[in-house]
Amino acid sequence: MLQRGVTVWFTGLSSAGKTTVSRVVASELRSLGYQIEILDDDLLRENLSNDLGFSKADRDENIRRIGFVATLLTRNNVIVLVCAISPYRHIREEVRNSIGNFIEVYVNASLDICEKRDIKGLYQKARAGQIKNFTGIDDPYEPPLNPTLECRTDLETIEESANKVLLKMAELGYINALSEKTNNLY
Repeated sequence: MLQRGVTVWFTGLSSAGKTTVSRVVASELRSLGYQIEILDDDLLRENLSNDLGFSKADRDENIRRIGFVATLLTRNNVIVLVCAISPYRHIREEVRNSIGNFIEVYVNASLDICEKRDIKGLYQKARAGQIKNFTGIDDPYEPPLNPTLECRTDLETIEESANKVLLKMAELGYINALSEKTNNLY
């Protein structure tokens, strides 16, 4: 199967559901025979950007590095699923422009819901002052003004959000076929 490369960039607050939604999308795409790669910010920070902190400049550099890897994979016809808070609009726009084939998915859940879902206790530590510059608490998150797609993970099931992503990918011509399971949800 000849496939077109595309980067699907999942952005949103910590614990909004970016990784969870992307895993369901990845599973469906793999079942259809697509070559995909997930670039998760947590893993990339450990391996590609472990020299960076959480200042605005360091966060921007981290996103640039992720964007560079995504660009290489996309131009080699891989479907790339990026899960990164990527809190600043200007850097998301920069990577969108450098990649070209780009779908921005705003994984939207209220701060209250994200805090309730936070199994790592990061929000609690940020509110206690143990973590500085935490996105959504003492550092801003700039929601996309015109995302390609918005998934309201506080109002939709993970499967509904994932299927919205798959249907948008099909609508934009990046994938050809959807399974019966996906088609039957809408």
